[in-house]
Amino acid sequence: MDIKNAYWFLFHDDELLVKEVEGISTILSSSDIELLRLNPINVQCIGTLHEQECFIAHLDDETIPEELFWKKVRPLYGNMEDECFGFACRALHIINWMKTSKFCGCCGTPMNVSQQELAMQCPSCGHIVYPRISPAIIVAVTKDDQILLARSNRFPPNRYSVIAGFVEPGESLEDCVQRELKEEVGVEVHSISYFGNQPWPFPDSLMIAFTAQCSTEKITIDNQEIVEAGWFSAHNLPDIPDKLSVARRLIDWFVEKQTVSHT
Repeated sequence: MDIKNAYWFLFHDDELLVKEVEGISTILSSSDIELLRLNPINVQCIGTLHEQECFIAHLDDETIPEELFWKKVRPLYGNMEDECFGFACRALHIINWMKTSKFCGCCGTPMNVSQQELAMQCPSCGHIVYPRISPAIIVAVTKDDQILLARSNRFPPNRYSVIAGFVEPGESLEDCVQRELKEEVGVEVHSISYFGNQPWPFPDSLMIAFTAQCSTEKITIDNQEIVEAGWFSAHNLPDIPDKLSVARRLIDWFVEKQTVSHT
């Protein structure tokens, strides 16, 4: 490992330490670590970026030099080079996993970071834990020239998005699409088609996106996760997610499809 020529993704709690260069957030380098006399702990290599190795680590002390800043990762989108932002998301996923995997789930012994692979290993019973990835579906349901959008109780006021939910044990992705739609908005669908996917490290999801056509258009919200839902045209959309998310890609796909069909 070339620690002397590397990028460093340093966290305190769930905030990332960055420099600001002409209004753009940048990741720290090994020379920054040495110059500023920072003392990273629990160091782990997570790959290479621009032919330089990348390391994640904790800083116990949140007191930092005035030229550095603690930042939440998600708001860095659009204010950081895309490849660096992608690695920052990877780093956040892994650092959260390490934080929640400190003790062996089999015998309770403190875990060690593996030196052979990206894993935590129990020094007592040998149990190995790999980074957790939670698959979740997200689906754009359409009928004619409208898309189904819903507002979760977790969203900001007036924010709507497509339906999403975690895959349950023994469930196929398509089964999950059907179940989540039925449970949350009472809608049945057909013609389920794969659209794309996106790692989503908030905290550990892999979003698998689909499109589908409605079989029953009547909406019955669950009034638990979903507090409002409706059918919207491309010309009458509510407040929707930003460009970072695959949810927005699905909505943009619908808008583009409608634009093409009306030209």
